Amino acid sequence: MSRLDKDVLFLIFEELKDDSKSLFSCLMVNRLWCETVIPILWRNPWFHDINYYSKTYLFAIIASYLSDDTKKFLMKQLPSVSHQSLLFDYVSFCRSINVNIMKSIISVGSSSASNRLFLQQEFYNLFMKKCSELKYLDMRSIEHQIFNFPEAKLRFESLYELKCDTSIDSSYFYGLAHISQYIQKIIVVNNAKTKANFGVVKLIEVQKNLKYFELIDEFYTYSSSIYYVPDKKKAANSIDPILLALEKKADIINHLKIYLVYIGQTLHKVLPKLYKLKTLIVNDFRYTNEEQLRMCVYHDLEILKIDYCNLKTASIIIENSGGHLKKILLGTYEPDHIDDFYDDSLTFIRKIYQYCPSIEYLPLAFSPSKEHFEEFEKLLNVCQNLKSLSLIMCDMEEQVTEKNLSENGEELLKIIIKSAPTNLREIRFLYDFKFSLGTFEEFLVKWRGRPSLSILTYKPIFREENYVKLINKYKNNGVIKDFRCESFINVVKYGLSCEYYMLPHLL
Repeated sequence: MSRLDKDVLFLIFEELKDDSKSLFSCLMVNRLWCETVIPILWRNPWFHDINYYSKTYLFAIIASYLSDDTKKFLMKQLPSVSHQSLLFDYVSFCRSINVNIMKSIISVGSSSASNRLFLQQEFYNLFMKKCSELKYLDMRSIEHQIFNFPEAKLRFESLYELKCDTSIDSSYFYGLAHISQYIQKIIVVNNAKTKANFGVVKLIEVQKNLKYFELIDEFYTYSSSIYYVPDKKKAANSIDPILLALEKKADIINHLKIYLVYIGQTLHKVLPKLYKLKTLIVNDFRYTNEEQLRMCVYHDLEILKIDYCNLKTASIIIENSGGHLKKILLGTYEPDHIDDFYDDSLTFIRKIYQYCPSIEYLPLAFSPSKEHFEEFEKLLNVCQNLKSLSLIMCDMEEQVTEKNLSENGEELLKIIIKSAPTNLREIRFLYDFKFSLGTFEEFLVKWRGRPSLSILTYKPIFREENYVKLINKYKNNGVIKDFRCESFINVVKYGLSCEYYMLPHLL
């Protein structure tokens, strides 16, 4: 029975593997829980939401595994190193190395540059000996040829995910390419100031099971404080060989994310070749011509995310998909001409219900015309899997008045109540429409009996006392699950953030 209990606990804790706070709380319940949680926490000890720069105990734990001679040497300078035995063989559970965090932990233990380099070498040597296999490697800012350790081939042979940057010396990539040829996920941060890194090219070329590839300019990384915008020619020279190497993996690549300051012609040539894509995430499609777009045919496409595009571009990609699209995430809508928005938005809605019967996450921007409302209702009737809907109205033809806004809002809610699929759980209301208190309450009354609804908007009217009271009333009776009134930017960001909770399940 106790064995069964431990197995069940393990399955439960596995579901919490991305929730560090809950897992750390579970440690304190009893010995059984602690024994079950520790291997999960230490599988990737660099992942958790803690400040590694101030955690001396992590340094002490890892340093305690070092040889007695090494510890004697270190104890003269580092009093945190001890001979005390540990409750668990922590390092043996580890399946990951993060070079930057390892450096930060080592810096806690020593301020001497020579000592830090020595400790890095000793720590890597320890992980090579203690870890049965290494699945995740973040080698950004690496300073040691860890792939030359005797045990490296066995440890990195089954490497699953790699994070790296193009400023790393090519020799490190050649070393890894020799022993790791079944990496499934590669994330490359591109330093546009450097020349093409042919070590990265070689690493891509030898892969036999590469499913996910991400190429992102350093300019876009959250950790970067660099606001350097690269010269177009230099940028192209640094990334083109990587893109061309990626083209050779067209028969196995399923998921692609590209965030580049300069989208060059090479990417336009490579994208149509990657015919097996299930996920396509690109920051900018504004300068791709229609002929190039028509060549991008992805029959297996399930997720499409573009930060900057126009509705015509999105419609062409959707038309060339195979009917499997589940998530469409679009950032800034930029019509080529204001006069085209009416027709482009109408076409976009039609393409959705014609080619995306399985859609779950969808942004819609359209004019508040009778024709658009009719097509919107058709979409709701066809797309029965729809879970999340982001709504934007843009009246390009006349001066928007309070009366127009109220009429738009009333018609919108009427259609949603009449035709929304039962799977719909979330609506994001943007502009140009508003809801009177009476209209909004009527909508909530009619929503009763359906699954609880999450609503996100930036409209300041919802912060007024009478609206707050109404919202709380329908929260209490279960009609509203969650209501958030935030800044416009946060509402848009929230829409784009869907990527982060869907990507971990792609592979």
